[in-house]
Amino acid sequence: MALLISWRPSSASNISFPFIVKKTSYSKSAKIGSFSTNNINISCSITSSSASTMVAQRKLPILLFDVMDTIVRDPFYHDVPAFFRMSMKELLESKHPTSWIEFEKGLISEEELTRKFFKDGRSFDMEGLKNCMRRGYSYLEGVEGLLKSLKENGYEIHAFTNYPIWYQMIENELKLSNYLSWTFCSCIFGKRKPDPDFYLEVVKHLNVNASNCIFVDDRMGNVEAAIELGLKGLQFKNADLLQKDLSLLGVDISTNESQDLIECSS
Repeated sequence: MALLISWRPSSASNISFPFIVKKTSYSKSAKIGSFSTNNINISCSITSSSASTMVAQRKLPILLFDVMDTIVRDPFYHDVPAFFRMSMKELLESKHPTSWIEFEKGLISEEELTRKFFKDGRSFDMEGLKNCMRRGYSYLEGVEGLLKSLKENGYEIHAFTNYPIWYQMIENELKLSNYLSWTFCSCIFGKRKPDPDFYLEVVKHLNVNASNCIFVDDRMGNVEAAIELGLKGLQFKNADLLQKDLSLLGVDISTNESQDLIECSS
């Protein structure tokens, strides 16, 4: 059974993941992780040499997935203009130029976003907007099956996304944590892709070489930023093409069902 290791700042949500490593200063004896089982807190303190062995045993590469329009349909582009009874062009012209970015970086609260969303300060139904978003979240075709196959093959998978605290709404609707850890969200780290510092912090927290990470995003600019920093990058277009691209990089996406078919035909 593969051991999943991920990092999460203390301000992260209370969604539980397979194995969370807490940030701490390094010493000869590093605290590698803590988790709870049946309300029993367990901490693992091991030497740095043991930590190196543990890292070496992790299944590589580590997979980093953008979320919106890579795993999940983004309602902002599909549903939100209609909610405001505007075209996308009108919405982009009317909204405040930085409020959403500030919200994604965790710099302003939902209440502040309500006040700043439009440049002219007009009021709107925030709860109605959130309900519109919730109804619009869905897995993109074929992606959930791909994530399931990757998890069954023991790969370590993390979200690496520009999104506000509303990622919790996505989790509530779609349960992405069945397949990945919500480890790297812009609202937690205060940074957004394609900021190089965000990528470097991800690699630092994972404690692996950048070349051992594969980053998938629908936006080529974000992919190019990853490649410039030594990560392997793939632009998402659809699930079938992504599966082929991952296979070319040596990622095993075979499933128990496909293996059974191979054995039956042999």
